[in-house]
Amino acid sequence: MGGSVVSIQSIYKTLEKLVIIHEELCGVSKEKTDILKKGSVENFQHLLAKERKYIKILEQFELKRQREVEQWYASHQLATEEMTITNMLQIIANEVEKKKLENITIKLTNAITQLKQQEQLNQDLIRQSMQFVHMSLEMLNPTINQMNYGNKKVREAENRSVFDSQA
Repeated sequence: MGGSVVSIQSIYKTLEKLVIIHEELCGVSKEKTDILKKGSVENFQHLLAKERKYIKILEQFELKRQREVEQWYASHQLATEEMTITNMLQIIANEVEKKKLENITIKLTNAITQLKQQEQLNQDLIRQSMQFVHMSLEMLNPTINQMNYGNKKVREAENRSVFDSQA
């Protein structure tokens, strides 16, 4: 049984790290929101690079979490169809470990939800910016068409006057 304590602790630490990374990403996402509101493209590029770094770390820890959970299930000779932490919580006998794992799982779920909401706000801001740009271009479009149409008329008149003078 001593081995399972280490595995649960290891899984807990990995989940804790995932919470921290999600919170950092949420901070970056909030910075993106401010930059989108201000329209500062230079700072946006810097933030995207910072975000990519966190996402790479996030992917590594998510793989680590998956491996640890798989190892925990294997060490307990449990069916591996649904190797989830939710199922682990139903199996773990030690109430202290169970509560600790449950709390960090809730914290991670909340961090993921907060990040998704923040990124949705950013998507909405980007969509609004794109709609504004599109609307601005449409407002300019008639002016551009009138300019082209006007130039065409001038050219036709010039061509006609040359033709008329030759006749």
